[in-house]
Amino acid sequence: MQTGFILEDLPESQVWLSEALTLSFPGIVIDSAFSVQEARDKLAVGALPDIALIDLGLPDGSGVELIEFIQRRSPNTLCIVASIYHDDGHIFPALRAGAQGYLLKDQPVAAIVAALTGIAGGQPPLSPAIARRMLSFFQPGLAPATPTPALTERETEVLRMISKGMTQAETGRLLGISQHTVAGYVKELYRKLNVSSRAEAALLARDMGLV
Repeated sequence: MQTGFILEDLPESQVWLSEALTLSFPGIVIDSAFSVQEARDKLAVGALPDIALIDLGLPDGSGVELIEFIQRRSPNTLCIVASIYHDDGHIFPALRAGAQGYLLKDQPVAAIVAALTGIAGGQPPLSPAIARRMLSFFQPGLAPATPTPALTERETEVLRMISKGMTQAETGRLLGISQHTVAGYVKELYRKLNVSSRAEAALLARDMGLV
């Protein structure tokens, strides 16, 4: 990968996505845009990038529009969604438009880098929660590879609250425990559920009927 492009409206997110691309592909030349229209204007001239990281919720539209635009002009460009959205209404339109990967932005940079560097080995850049969602969509009768682990009553309470968007401090106040204790529960939940982000935990919580 020699050239990359990032469509992301938050400056701080642009910075860490650029960091992830640079760590994954040393020497890559990166351009970026804050809106769909700015991205279209920049990509309308010259060669298109080897890889594009594309957010979906932009001020002037959806990143799906840019995926379609890029794929029409350059089918070889690897379009990868980088989003906070993990529901079917966002995942599958992006994949139908031509996205070849889907990463959740609330993962650590190291997890994003691992997914991107896996491209060279032929591994699809998918967050684990997205892979599970796709599998359950196309094979609804398939039993999960590993059963959902049993959670304690308190772990279930914490999972339900953080999945609703509550902070660890808010969760602690509602449960009458310290924020530090909540952080311990969250760490244990991530281990038991085999996830690495709040979005992935929330997706599983929804599957479990907790939210």
